Amino acid sequence: MSLGARIKQLRVERGLTQQDVAAKLDMGRSNFGHIENDRVSPTSEDLQKMADILLTTTDYLLGRDAASATIPDWATYKDKRDFKKLLEEDGEIMFDGVPLSATDRQRVMDVLTGLFWEAKHMNKHKKKTEPTNDAPDDAKG
Repeated sequence: MSLGARIKQLRVERGLTQQDVAAKLDMGRSNFGHIENDRVSPTSEDLQKMADILLTTTDYLLGRDAASATIPDWATYKDKRDFKKLLEEDGEIMFDGVPLSATDRQRVMDVLTGLFWEAKHMNKHKKKTEPTNDAPDDAKG
């Protein structure tokens, strides 16, 4: 999906018109329309403003794959396999019994990505620092 298509999808999901967004960006509707149709590339400043207006990130608008970009250097093959398994689960994500839109699903997955790697890191660090005491509890003084 292109930058313009992502912008349009989010704009429609948020119930905004091209005029609404263009006014918030302080530009003409036709200029914004050219951005949505991928005829004109927005400035980095306008891209950030659009992300704020559309309640998303510039990374999402640009189509950056947050999943592969956030794999830490210390991740083992098994860690990467576990993470891939998490991302491949294709079930619907629901909120109050209503499926999330594709955009909101991606935002949830981005948060889960961060939490997954944070938990993996903490677990590995914890294992390295835990004292090993193999003596039974009743043998302790």
